[in-house]
Amino acid sequence: MTEYQSRQLQFSGSGGEYFRIWIVNVCLSIVTLGVYSAWAKVKRNQYFYRHTTLAGAGFDYHGDPKAILKGRIVAFLLFAGYTLVGEFDRVAGLAILLVIVSVMPWLLMRSLRFRMHNTSYRGLRFAFHGSTGEAYFNFLLLPVLSALTLGLLWPLAQQRMARYNRENSTYGNEFFKFFAGIGAYYRIYLMTIFIGVLVFAGLMVSVMLLGSKELIPVEAEQLVAMSVLVAAIGTYLALFLLAYPYVAARLQNLVWNSTQLGPHGFQAQLQAREMLGIMFSNVLLTLLTLGLYKPFADIRLARYRIERVALLPRGNIDEFVAGLQTNTSAAGEEMAEMFDFDIAL
Repeated sequence: MTEYQSRQLQFSGSGGEYFRIWIVNVCLSIVTLGVYSAWAKVKRNQYFYRHTTLAGAGFDYHGDPKAILKGRIVAFLLFAGYTLVGEFDRVAGLAILLVIVSVMPWLLMRSLRFRMHNTSYRGLRFAFHGSTGEAYFNFLLLPVLSALTLGLLWPLAQQRMARYNRENSTYGNEFFKFFAGIGAYYRIYLMTIFIGVLVFAGLMVSVMLLGSKELIPVEAEQLVAMSVLVAAIGTYLALFLLAYPYVAARLQNLVWNSTQLGPHGFQAQLQAREMLGIMFSNVLLTLLTLGLYKPFADIRLARYRIERVALLPRGNIDEFVAGLQTNTSAAGEEMAEMFDFDIAL
């Protein structure tokens, strides 16, 4: 059996080049009171897509700015209506909020269709075929149940959403497959909780020891309350700074390592500590430059996340793509009017 070498995704974008696009987008969006933001999104996506390559070929984005603007108008009217009406009549505001919640799964499903339909690789487009019923189950029912169970069902909700996204996506006429189980998601979050418990206990014990040695000027009866407060604040900050990079890296690895397209697999190898370093320095430099470093930060993070993903071919990629191009019907083009707006969330 012929062995095929893994093909790493490559990203050729540069911070200086993207800065020029970003600053023009920001200025024009401000001058046009946000109207140009739809065109800005297309330019941004085209830059990132066209600078991402696999096996020597690039991706492309074909989104229509007018369709994105239409979606943003829908989103603006919904949230503006909720904000304005809620100021005068809480009952009416709550009613609008319920309308927003009730239509959001449908809007997200349409956005997925729009995004996939307007993404291509080697001239062949992706597509999304998820149903509205599945969208309501995955984007509304499961998150609500997760909230009612104080987050206990959130890993289940994330696994179901990822499965809905992947297994309803196609490249040409080939569906993606997704194999990650619920247990893998729970392990990621249980490790995060375990780290949080260790940090909380360590901080509380440290404060108690310092207090017992009279290194902290506080009465004995107040020491326990102070220990709990310091431990709670410290744990929150630690999880805020450390948990997101850890969860983001582990989830991206899990999703890609559990995804398959035809006979081909994928591999992601992100490291939480590397993600932490990039994210922390990006935030720091963006703050120090009053936001001007943001496009460079976007490029750094995109390059890291893209170039840690590889295709694991189990066959000739050229023959696989050529076969999909030959077998793809014209139905996708005939149904293009379905993909007429993007809610832009």
